[in-house]
Amino acid sequence: MLVLTRKLKEAIQIGDDIEVVVLAIDGDQVKLGIRAPKHIDVHRKEIYLAIQQENNAASLASATSLQQLSDQLKKGGEENER
Repeated sequence: MLVLTRKLKEAIQIGDDIEVVVLAIDGDQVKLGIRAPKHIDVHRKEIYLAIQQENNAASLASATSLQQLSDQLKKGGEENER
């Protein structure tokens, strides 16, 4: 992990497209401004993890649904063969 020290109004540049600026410091809170292209998602870590968890759950549900559909289609095909 890279650790940098920045003062108020100072910035960190990430690649060519992302800039992180220290906007305010109030006790143990730091407000950051982030400039990034619209196609790059920027989330707080806990929100990002929740999104990942939801995506994984949806993926598992889709896989289960597809398997159930496949099983039903196979059963239907077997019944038609009789």
